[in-house]
Amino acid sequence: MLASPEFRKQMEGYSLTTAEILYRMPDHPALLQSYIWQDYDVAPEFPVLKKFLDFWERTLDGPLFKVTVACRKLIRPAELKAVSGEFRLH
Repeated sequence: MLASPEFRKQMEGYSLTTAEILYRMPDHPALLQSYIWQDYDVAPEFPVLKKFLDFWERTLDGPLFKVTVACRKLIRPAELKAVSGEFRLH
């Protein structure tokens, strides 16, 4: 069985990255529109996101206003928490 492309990217250091892109509406520059972008990328350089934003600026009419990025490694050691009590429901 072959590993999925997403799993292979994670093993190469990529992690799931989400960016909220606020841009101005071309016909109404006083209004902001939100676009959510998500792909596997490498923090903190974010080459995939930068390539997408370069494409946006070259091709699309809506000028960028603000980009907020969130990223978290998906493959990492398990987190364990000590539990001080136990609750049972019947």
